This record gives sequence, structure tokens and C-alpha cells, in this order.
Amino acid sequence: MLASSTVAFTVCFMIWMMFAVLGIPIKEQLGLSETQFGILAATPVLTGSLVRVPLGIWTDRFGGRIVLFLLMLTCVLPIYAMQFATEYWHFLAIGLCVGLAGGSFSVGTPYVARWFRKDQQGMAMGVFGAGNAGSSLTKLIAPSIIAIGGWQLVPNVYAAVMLVAAILFWFFSFHDPKHVVTSKASLSQQLALMKDPAVLRYCQYYSVVFGGYVALALWMTKYYVGEYGFGIKEAAFLAACFSLPGGVLRAVGGWLSDKYGAYKVTWGVMWVCWIAFFILSYPQTHFIIQTVKGPQGFDIGLNATMFTLILFAVGVAMAIGKASVFKFIADEFPDNIGAVSGVVGLAGGLGGFLLPIMFGALVDLTGVRSSSFMLLYGTVCVSLIWMHFSFRAVRRAEEAKDAVLATATR
Repeated sequence: MLASSTVAFTVCFMIWMMFAVLGIPIKEQLGLSETQFGILAATPVLTGSLVRVPLGIWTDRFGGRIVLFLLMLTCVLPIYAMQFATEYWHFLAIGLCVGLAGGSFSVGTPYVARWFRKDQQGMAMGVFGAGNAGSSLTKLIAPSIIAIGGWQLVPNVYAAVMLVAAILFWFFSFHDPKHVVTSKASLSQQLALMKDPAVLRYCQYYSVVFGGYVALALWMTKYYVGEYGFGIKEAAFLAACFSLPGGVLRAVGGWLSDKYGAYKVTWGVMWVCWIAFFILSYPQTHFIIQTVKGPQGFDIGLNATMFTLILFAVGVAMAIGKASVFKFIADEFPDNIGAVSGVVGLAGGLGGFLLPIMFGALVDLTGVRSSSFMLLYGTVCVSLIWMHFSFRAVRRAEEAKDAVLATATR
């Protein structure tokens, strides 16, 4: 069950992130600006985010197997139809339909979690969440498909892959009636969870670790092309160095959260991102100073190797952070995992939708590509401040407990 769900989610995420590569030849064909490219790349993320709340609630009520199967089938036709698009608005409209695949996360998370004991849920959800690696599959597969038959061949291949994955999921997954939540609470009542300060807090964290991951997964191929002059194949491969660990290592984040607690893991993740984004924010700089021997020039900036290594570290941190945030949810909202994960997933998805658009707008306004990392640096600062003040009581309780234990062992 866990394997079939993870494979299905991997394919859904691969489809969801297809514009990360597919958008580059489309941008050249249509002559789009940076902001227009950001909107195009982010369009599927919008619908994938908005449907997460109702999909999470339907999963609680009807079971994850039937909901995920029907969701995958619904996406096949729009994926196939993309090859016939010729105008910018065509791609935006089809992208909204294809984006439904992104809602698979809020279906699979509660579906998977309920098959495991509480002390195993973090690991289980982490394994499922490793399907985020589907974004790296797009970067590894799509450039080769484009080279063979142009970008129009990609929708043909992806539609077939989605159909096959849906059929395989149906035959290798299971349904347990005991996992269906029989609550008669209305949609508005379940959405009232958004008023809970804890839910809002986790929404903000997830908008950084997941929203930031999605945004960078969509943006990095083009960033490598523009900043370092790589071809699309080389750029996509390097971008996969961020996307791949950001997906597959999510299981490690679940294991760490089970062992050390969601708070400690998330706190460490935010600090790693804070340091990395500070370094990545610095633009390529050339300046001249007057010395006793005359003018002397200096260059400050990251070469492609250092940039990729730091970005790899960010991918690892975000993978762990995505799992630790959902460990918070499983611990605090065991009876509403579907609804709460849908709300938090919505926040993360909206972050993934808005950030690429803001990246493009910042580049158009400033001409500085690293301005995208400046924006992400600011979002991490907000998370660290919020965590510091929200969990002071938790830290004091843990310190008091450690002091008692230390005294007892003397």
C-alpha cells in the first residue's frame, strides 16, 4: 500500500512540475517576459493548492484509494490536450486543469498515515512524501523527450504515464473502512481549523519548506540557463541536484521527527536555510578599489559548483523540514489529519504558486537574478522569529525536565 501510494504520488508530482522544463521552450516560442514565465510555471501549483482542502476532507470521509484514483484519471485528458495549445492563455487554462495532480498530497498523507502506529507515522509520511522527487524526474526525462520530438511530445508521454500509474495504483492499493472518518462536520466547520494558531503556524512553516521547494524546483532550470549559460539539458540536470534530495530524503525527515521531535528538527532546518539563503542572495559582483598601485578589480560571487553544493544543502534541509511539519500535524491533530494537512498543504502550495511569480517580477524590476533568494531569506527570518516566540514554553518545559533528570542521576 505504501509503495503503490508513493509511486502514484511521484508520478503526480512529476506532472505537477512539468512546466519547470516544458515552460522554457514555450517561453521562447511565445516570447514571454520573466514575470509571464513565472505565472506560467506557477499556474498548475494554484489549482493543486486550492483543491487540497476539499480533497483532504473527502479522503477523511470516503477513503484515500478512490479519491486518489479518480483524481489521477481526471488529469489524463488535460495533460494530453496540452500539445494542441498555441496561445499563452491556452497554456494557462490547461495548466490549471493539470494542476489538479498536485492535490494528491493531501489525499495520500492521511491515507498513508492511518495504516501505521503513531510512532511510525512520521517515517511513513516521509516515505510517501519522497514522491516529491517526481520534480527531479521531470528534469531528467523531459529534456530528452524534447530533444527527440519537441516539447509537444512531452504531453503525450506524460498522459500515458499518468494513466498507467492510476491503473497500477488501483490494483496494488487497499481500502480499510475503519480509516473512514464518520464525522458529519460541514466543510465550513472543518475549515474553521484555520483559526487555530497552531494550524496557522504550521501553514507558515510549510510555505517555506514546501512552497520554497516547489518555487525553486520550477525556477532553477531557467536560473542555471540565465545565470551560468548552460543548455537546457545541463541546467535541468543541475537543478535536479536540488529537487532529488528535496524529495527522496523526506523519509529521513520523518524518521528524525519520530526520534527527536518535530520542533527540534524544524528549528534546525530553518537555521540551515537561513544561512544558505543569505549566501545565495549575494549577486555576482565586480568592483574596483583605488590602491597605492592604482585601480584594482575584485569579483565576488558563486561559481556553478559552489552554487549547486549550497543548493543541494537547501534541498536536504527542505526535505527534512517538509516531513517534520507534518509530524506536528499527526501529533496534534490525529482525528483531523486530512483536513489539517489539506489546509497546511494549501498554504504551502500557495507559497509555491506566488513565489515563482514574485521571482519573475523581482528579476524584471531589479535585473538581479539572486533577488529570488533574497525573498526566500526574508521568509525564513519570519519563520525563525515565529518559532522562537511560539515555542518558548515548550523549550522551558524541556529544559526543566532535563534539569530534573540530571539532578536525579547525581
